[in-house]
Amino acid sequence: MSNWDRFVFTFLNADIARQYWQDILGGLGITILAGIAVVVTGIAVGLLLAAIRTAGIRPINVLIRIYVDIFRALPPLAIILVTFFGLPNIGILLPSFVVLWLSLGAVLAAFSEEVFWAGITSVNKGQWAAARSTGLSATQTLVHVIFPQAIRLAIPPLTNRTISITKNLALGSAIGVNEILGRANSALAFSANATPLTIGAFLYVILFVPLVVGSRALERRYQWGGH
Repeated sequence: MSNWDRFVFTFLNADIARQYWQDILGGLGITILAGIAVVVTGIAVGLLLAAIRTAGIRPINVLIRIYVDIFRALPPLAIILVTFFGLPNIGILLPSFVVLWLSLGAVLAAFSEEVFWAGITSVNKGQWAAARSTGLSATQTLVHVIFPQAIRLAIPPLTNRTISITKNLALGSAIGVNEILGRANSALAFSANATPLTIGAFLYVILFVPLVVGSRALERRYQWGGH
């Protein structure tokens, strides 16, 4: 057997692919569901934390900065494993899917908070005073004047960070989440062949390449001067 034949047999085995592709494809829905949950939760919580920081309450802001620094510094896998294996020791039992969602959502929230906060602080402070002088409350000023500009500034870095973090959904296989990589690893164990991993990689390409292209379009659409 030549080197090429050995490669094809190991990674592109048609018999193995026919046997396992449907089962691996079934993990695509779980991956998409987890991704949506992580993105919605992470961005919403990050925006909320950035809004809270604008109140200027020092003890709360210190706590937010501590949370953000910790979750930006820790590897996502460490957070997932500590959550999954640590919480049961204090009587909190969570399904592996929920652990994956909460862990990556917390990581994305930390990064998105910093991105949104940078956008908020980039808006000219004179706009706060101008908006307040028209009779708007602090909350109305934040929602109607500051947030639209801050979010526009945040879109380019936020889309890149969101894609980077959602790719960590594959780490769910470490705690038994039955997503794409989890199912591919199971098929690998049963077949003693790497073709299921090739199928899994192909599904990740199908899933994430449109997101990368879409994020690039969003960056062009919402950058200053975009139309």
